Amino acid sequence: QVLLVESGGGLVPAGGSLRLSCAASGSIFRIDAMGWYRQAPGKQRELVATITTGGTTNYADAVKGRFTISRDSAKATVYLQMNSSKPEDTAVYYCNARVGTTMYTLNAWGQGTLVTVSS
Repeated sequence: QVLLVESGGGLVPAGGSLRLSCAASGSIFRIDAMGWYRQAPGKQRELVATITTGGTTNYADAVKGRFTISRDSAKATVYLQMNSSKPEDTAVYYCNARVGTTMYTLNAWGQGTLVTVSS
C-alpha cells in the first residue's frame, strides 16, 4: 500500500507565499515522476507542475515564474513553493506520484490540501 500525504495548505493573501509538501510512504520500491495538480470549484483537475527523478521540471503556463517544484528523493517528498499568489490560484492541490512497488506500478494521489488566496 502507498500513501501520499500533503501538508502546508491554508489561507494566503494575494501576492503572498506558501509552501506545500507531500510525503510518500508505504511499500515503495521506487518513485518516478512526482507532481502537483489542482482543482478549483466547478473546474476540472489540472496540471500545476511535475518533476522527474532527474530533476527535469514542467509547469503550467499559469504558474510559470511564480511556482517552483522540487523533490527530496531521500525523503520521498515533493514540494511546491508558491510565490506571488493570485486569487485564481485558489484550489485544492493534489500530490501525484508514479510509484513502483515490488509487484506493480501505480499512479498514486494524495487526499488534497486546500489553498485559498484572498484578494
